Amino acid sequence: MGRVQERERARGKNKSVPFLMLALAVVGALLAGPVAAGPEESKGRGSLSDNRIVASKHLEYKLQYRVYLPPGHDSLSDLPVLYLADGQWYIQRGELPRLLDRMIGSGKIEPVIAVFLDNRDPQNLDDNRRNRQFFCNRDYINFVSQELTGEIDRRYNTLAGRDGRTILGVSFGGLNSACFGLYAHESFRGIAMQSPAMHPVGSLFSDYEEAPVRDLKILLTTGTINDNEGRARRLKGILEAKGYDFFYKEVPYGHEWANWKPLLDDVLRYYFAVE
Repeated sequence: MGRVQERERARGKNKSVPFLMLALAVVGALLAGPVAAGPEESKGRGSLSDNRIVASKHLEYKLQYRVYLPPGHDSLSDLPVLYLADGQWYIQRGELPRLLDRMIGSGKIEPVIAVFLDNRDPQNLDDNRRNRQFFCNRDYINFVSQELTGEIDRRYNTLAGRDGRTILGVSFGGLNSACFGLYAHESFRGIAMQSPAMHPVGSLFSDYEEAPVRDLKILLTTGTINDNEGRARRLKGILEAKGYDFFYKEVPYGHEWANWKPLLDDVLRYYFAVE
């Protein structure tokens, strides 16, 4: 019986060791205080709204969009706004809200509002209307530049006016941006095009050649593997000949998100870098 009691006492001592270590760890953590957050985490995250429906007078149908607001929006003012054609893809494939959080949180870019326009019929998502909207459709251009911008400026703390607005798109969405440079330059100064598919609008090149030089901040990128590089280089040549100051970049990828997503940080730095 004596030996059994000794073994039991020894086991009790051994069991007490982990509890003692745990208690010391807890006390140490309390004395040390909370673990410091990284520079991106410490400034918080922005918010992404649910889909919002708007009935367009110019188009005579309904559209939907989502809005990203940077951290601390309500205490900020004169925020620039990035409008995105094919906005649902920039959220799902481009993961742009996460990139905005990182670049705003790290101080690389100023706080930005992003408006993600969905090109699909909100009542029938299988009805993709981009081919009807993006080919220099004046009703669509007027919807965005007059109706939607007005709604965004009323709801949020924007830098209202052309100097506070940029429009971005890929492929036909990039063509749409080029159309805004021609027909909505009074409402948008920033014209951003990723792999613009310009062939549906045959007059686009001559329109840029013949139009007066305007105060536009232009970004143009393309892949070099079965992308729209030929037309992008042609537009680049026209912009150079006209004397535009613009950002141009080619990457060794095709017409795909492996091309477009890695360039989004270039887009954000070009338009919204902290000086």
